[in-house]
Amino acid sequence: MTLAWGREVCGHLDLAEGREWLCTNGIGGFASGTLASVLTRRYHGLLVAALTPPLGRTLLVAKLDDTIEYDTERRPLFANRWVDGTVDPHGYVEVERFHLDGTTPVWTYACADALIEKRIWMEQGANTTYVRYRMLRGAAPATLELKALVNYRDYHGTTRGNDWRMGVARVPHGVRVTAFDGARPFVVLADTGEVEEAHGWHRGFALTAEAARGLDAVDDNLHVATLRAPLTIDRPLTLVLSAEGSVVEQAPMLDGEAAWQRRARHEADLLTQWGASQPAAKDAPAYVRHCVLAADQFVAARPTASDPEGATVIAGYHWFGDWGRDTMISLPGLALSTGRPEIARRLLTTFARFVDRGMLPNRFPDQGEAPEYNTVDATLWYVDAIRAYVKATDDDATLKELFPVLEDIVRWHRQGTRYGIKEDPADGLLRAGESGVQLTWMDAKVGDWVVTPRIGKPVEINALWYNAVRSMAWFASRLGRPTAPWQSLGDRVKQGFDRFWHPRKQYCYDVLDGPTAFDDALRPNQIFAVSLPESPLSPARQRRVVDTCGRHLLTSYGLRSLAPGERGYCPRYAGDVVSRDGAYHQGTVWAWLLGPFVRAHFKVYRDRAAALAMLAPLADHLADYGVGNIAEVFDADPPFLPGGCIAQAWSVAETLRAWSDLAVQR
Repeated sequence: MTLAWGREVCGHLDLAEGREWLCTNGIGGFASGTLASVLTRRYHGLLVAALTPPLGRTLLVAKLDDTIEYDTERRPLFANRWVDGTVDPHGYVEVERFHLDGTTPVWTYACADALIEKRIWMEQGANTTYVRYRMLRGAAPATLELKALVNYRDYHGTTRGNDWRMGVARVPHGVRVTAFDGARPFVVLADTGEVEEAHGWHRGFALTAEAARGLDAVDDNLHVATLRAPLTIDRPLTLVLSAEGSVVEQAPMLDGEAAWQRRARHEADLLTQWGASQPAAKDAPAYVRHCVLAADQFVAARPTASDPEGATVIAGYHWFGDWGRDTMISLPGLALSTGRPEIARRLLTTFARFVDRGMLPNRFPDQGEAPEYNTVDATLWYVDAIRAYVKATDDDATLKELFPVLEDIVRWHRQGTRYGIKEDPADGLLRAGESGVQLTWMDAKVGDWVVTPRIGKPVEINALWYNAVRSMAWFASRLGRPTAPWQSLGDRVKQGFDRFWHPRKQYCYDVLDGPTAFDDALRPNQIFAVSLPESPLSPARQRRVVDTCGRHLLTSYGLRSLAPGERGYCPRYAGDVVSRDGAYHQGTVWAWLLGPFVRAHFKVYRDRAAALAMLAPLADHLADYGVGNIAEVFDADPPFLPGGCIAQAWSVAETLRAWSDLAVQR
């Protein structure tokens, strides 16, 4: 499976700008854009640097407006859409082919008998982007003219240039830009050619994807330099866009070939690690290989003074940071299914340092504020992630290190912690929630409107609670500690969980003991009572849950968050913030839920081929929206159009985990 498109897509603006590429650097920074090179999001740019890894993400270099001169021809290779609705120029018509080389976007432009290649990648571990041009074919030399357009803003924002004057200074091989006093300087360098400084605002870029989301959709970018360089078959051109230190003196940074070899080796190593750990890798479908590479894009450094090797997971690109819930759900798929247990260990030990009153943070704010402890499930997913890690590695030393943290977690959940999270002594189940907050993964909130509050005893929280208690018994056994208290508590939770069964509808209530008693809306949360390693349901009830979810919630790309026909069902995820958040968990399909459903289906039916076939539609999706990746959400009605983030960690992780788990089954 080669992810490649010719003129049948690249030459049509609506198709080419609807497909987006992504490069990442392992510390939270990224580069991203469209196949057409038109900016459609505030998050598009060649260098979105993580100035305080993994956050502090700041747009530094927006784009390069590139023009080729060959023989008597002068053709723009770029395209811009302006606020008046015009598109000028139309450089996308020169694209003969676009493909992904691993995760690297590669364009091939045809100009008469000349063929020009452009590729973009990032340096692993650095806020540095490389853009490299090569002449693949041509009877005469060409000349490239490149205009560098920069910015300096939070990646969630937009800019109005007005009278803003940045400092632009000539340095060897290019220019250094200092946006204002105290700003991080960054450079635009080239390994050949002549550079002329500039300072002119290009005003009124129209960001259509932001307009569709009901957000400010106009941006300005500053032209700071024009580069002119010859291009021949024997001499490529490499540009370096970087916010890393005194890069001017670091001549190796200008070596485009060496930089590309580093990127190629990094991705080759990822595939080698996966292949060595996964016996079925040689027979894996091509989409799984793409997912292995995509998985690495979400793993990022989170260094602290006490833990310089700390790690985390970026929940989704473009706009999410690292979230406790997303990290723990994603950990098995991103790290264990790809043969990288050391990454899993680093994630688990990093987050152990943030446990407070028995809770993991839900979110680390972008600007470095204190972590937010407003989640009931992240900590329970943490226990499950530790179970998956220990099962995969037999690393009892790390388990012993983390066991006191786990005991503290259970103690706080039993005695009570934030937001009313507490064991109910009457049935052993966990209750959670207060008015005005949203604690489960169905966490949409618009102003004071909590769309799906789910106050009471949510079904997946108690499936996770049961799984956590049983896991504690297993952990204790491995460490030679008493297991009887854990076994007794597990038996009690299992007995209490019986209250979730709806005898008439033959599936689980979504929430018990809420403000309006029992909530019997048909949602996918009950699937975890089957898919988790420890299930509190009988085999017959497990099968009924799978059948019900399969008939009413399953789509090609995931599970609906609410069944059609239920009150409040929304078939489309689109429009402004209120419309989108109102639909977010009211029908919208979530790709990450497909993994648990596939595992649950196999658990009750033992039909490996049937379960794996449910993942197959994602192979086609990799060629759409965020190319080489899996989207966050999809519409709830056909044709299930993708939406939300173009690349979501748990979407990729749960696909890999499901395939890996089933691939070893016989």
